Amino acid sequence: MSMADKAASWAGALGASLKSLAKIALQTRRCAVPRRSSGNDTLVVLGNGPSLRGVLDSGSAALARYPLMAVNFFANTPEFQVLNPEYYVLADPHFFRNPDDANVARLIMNLAAADWPMTLFVPATANMPELPDGTKVNVCRYNCVGVEGFGWLERLAFNSRRGMPRPRNVLIPSIMLGLWMGFRRIYLLGADHSWLGSLAVDEQNRVATVQPHFYKEDDRELSRIKAEYIKRPLHDVLRGFYLAFKSYHTIEPYARSIGATVYNATPGSFIDAFERAPLPGGHQTPNEQK
Repeated sequence: MSMADKAASWAGALGASLKSLAKIALQTRRCAVPRRSSGNDTLVVLGNGPSLRGVLDSGSAALARYPLMAVNFFANTPEFQVLNPEYYVLADPHFFRNPDDANVARLIMNLAAADWPMTLFVPATANMPELPDGTKVNVCRYNCVGVEGFGWLERLAFNSRRGMPRPRNVLIPSIMLGLWMGFRRIYLLGADHSWLGSLAVDEQNRVATVQPHFYKEDDRELSRIKAEYIKRPLHDVLRGFYLAFKSYHTIEPYARSIGATVYNATPGSFIDAFERAPLPGGHQTPNEQK
């Protein structure tokens, strides 16, 4: 790398660091992320991608061996009451800014009705509705703030729970929360991320994309997503994809630096940052028996 390129890289890192410091000062709160509640150091994160359907249809006995983390509209599916996830993550501002959305209202109702102990993670600044008295759901705040810049600043922000790699989708904070809770092996299921194949541009230059889930999408939610993407130019959509995949490549070395490993157990996933490995479903290892 030439001196000019080094200078440009340093200037870019400086600019990103200054922006991140401002975000940390203005947007973060003091948040206490709990330690994992069990001796099992393996966490399974259930993304809502279409491949999760195959896992669920083939039997979920293996899932019963591990703490589970679910996301987004998972609670609106029958599987929520079957799998009883111990952790749940919301990140998209839509869940907190649209109380009139029937799907969101149903989600909050289903979360509150969980009859098992569950930790619900929501962004520190989110306007989360009050859950009814007697619920077994514990709401925990976390800093859903993207931090970029010098490596030392990123590590400081990640270790202090003040920031994370750019949270372009809910899977990014889910993995970081798993690491912060002390899980040392995190398996990703339903993390297809195969959005590129769904992109299209119509004759009115409107961008369309279908992001299928393992469940049948509600017509109202499909209309909302379609309207949201139509407003965005293609380069903006692609930039969002870029930032998400880039964040995974930031998470991977950070996880290794704290003695953890993230495994991608999703067949056909487009995520190229993490080691590929199936979810163990046979003989328990000594670490899993603790």
